[in-house]
Amino acid sequence: MEDSIHSYKDLIVWQKAADLAVLIYEITETFPTNELYGLVSQMRRCAISIISNIAEGRRRGSRKDFHQFLTIAYGSGAELEAQIIVVKRLSFGSKLDFEQIDGLVIEIMKMLNKMLHSI
Repeated sequence: MEDSIHSYKDLIVWQKAADLAVLIYEITETFPTNELYGLVSQMRRCAISIISNIAEGRRRGSRKDFHQFLTIAYGSGAELEAQIIVVKRLSFGSKLDFEQIDGLVIEIMKMLNKMLHSI
């Protein structure tokens, strides 16, 4: 791993994933209460999984472990992408603004993909 990066908090991808998690929490606050244990819970867990796995993998210390946890974060990002697609197709979701979230998800997924191929 790169010696110039001392903490997972120094990783731009982790910082962007933190921003994404906050945005997901904020937008899911507007979802209907009957989605609390469905899409709200699932989307929040995916967003938290991305940031958490980046952090855990970085702290593990080996390239192999870091790669494994980045792979998990990448999978959680794909899950979140799929859930966003479903929400946009639902009546309550079609009225919501996902522009910033979409941009962050795309950026994070590209960054994770690049990191996975460089480790």
